[in-house]
Amino acid sequence: MDKSTFSNEPFLQKVEKPWGYELIFTPEGLPYSGKIMHYRAGKRNSLQIHDKKIETGCLMSGECNLIIENDQGEMETIKMEQGKGYTVKVGQKHRYQGVTDCDIFEAAMSEVGVTFRLEDDYARGNEDDEMRKEENRGWGG
Repeated sequence: MDKSTFSNEPFLQKVEKPWGYELIFTPEGLPYSGKIMHYRAGKRNSLQIHDKKIETGCLMSGECNLIIENDQGEMETIKMEQGKGYTVKVGQKHRYQGVTDCDIFEAAMSEVGVTFRLEDDYARGNEDDEMRKEENRGWGG
């Protein structure tokens, strides 16, 4: 066993977003990612799909709606229940909308592939591996 990669150092990266912020607590290079997404009341992220990523969100505090594509290809608005997980599959349209200030814990595959933003209140483009290297992932607001 190679112990040279062991680390006891804590990790946290804050990424500012126009709807709030993300607290990413898993370092790069792992096969999974974990983050806490904070949405301000009335704000929402882009309507998006991922080409490689599966994710599960769990509402930890506040109130939030998940707007998500169902198995008929129609969009549904679901009032999230605290402490329950909502899984988004590859290619499934989705977005979160803060009803009040809220926090969502997200467990997902590593940050790979492209996030295609189908609609975005902040006129942001798609997010890819190169953009993820930029400060605040290309968001300059």
